[in-house]
Amino acid sequence: MKASTLDIVTAAQEQGYAVGAFNVFDDLSLRAVARAAQEQRSPVIIQISVRTAKAIGAELVADMFSAAATSVDVPLSLHLDHCPDPTYAMEVIDAGWSSVLFDASSYDLPQARELTAAVAAHAHQRGAHVESEIENIVGVEDGVGSDVIVHAYSDEELVTVAQETGVDMIAPQLGTAHGLYKGRPALLPERVRRLRTMTSLPIVLHGGTGLSPEDFASFIAAGVSKINVSTALKHSFLDALVDVSAEARAYGRVEPLPILAQIEQRVAGTVAEHLALFGSCGAIPGGAQ
Repeated sequence: MKASTLDIVTAAQEQGYAVGAFNVFDDLSLRAVARAAQEQRSPVIIQISVRTAKAIGAELVADMFSAAATSVDVPLSLHLDHCPDPTYAMEVIDAGWSSVLFDASSYDLPQARELTAAVAAHAHQRGAHVESEIENIVGVEDGVGSDVIVHAYSDEELVTVAQETGVDMIAPQLGTAHGLYKGRPALLPERVRRLRTMTSLPIVLHGGTGLSPEDFASFIAAGVSKINVSTALKHSFLDALVDVSAEARAYGRVEPLPILAQIEQRVAGTVAEHLALFGSCGAIPGGAQ
């Protein structure tokens, strides 16, 4: 069922787990996330990159999401990930999406504050919500981002800007990175604890792929209530595509639908593994658990 991103994340914050926000790239991966959410009785956020949203079309993505959401009875929301363009963020909101991450991390602070406030005001007028990123999280994802720290602020500055702009969620630098880690990251769960003493706004963790179960547990215990996962789903999809296609060729199978069904099952399994790590399995009563 359709739900508000903020409602989903707030419930996770209140109940002490984190909700998984999974980047999908087509209808198959979208259905796989919805399937895992239903089977695990877990709320889930469906995330779409700007590149994917533009390739498919914001309204068609909204229709695809609606079809998936109405097929399950657990809360799902639709969220635009890492959008540095305020005009496009507003366009997606107008198409009926639940929320956007307005990524102002490439702007200097005065402009970041001004643009973020404008996007938040537009979203709230339409019943949508905004995740804010004003300091960049290292790594390039779907063509957005930087491999170096461009802007970083104190905890006090981060919270003050969030309050002034009226955003609904904060995505701070927490030592994580987009993509696959090349070494052990210097993680900052203690920063989450500090921020949680300063604001009630939900804290979002980016760069979830590659973290250990202990890392996730540490961040969730500190107060993270939304965790983004993208790279793990892409690898799951592509590995399944290679494996299942090779098997089909070996046995002379030419029917695509069974192949796609197996890929969807593999991706759903990857999602389910993360939901268990995030502590959200069984958060929604009813159904088979």
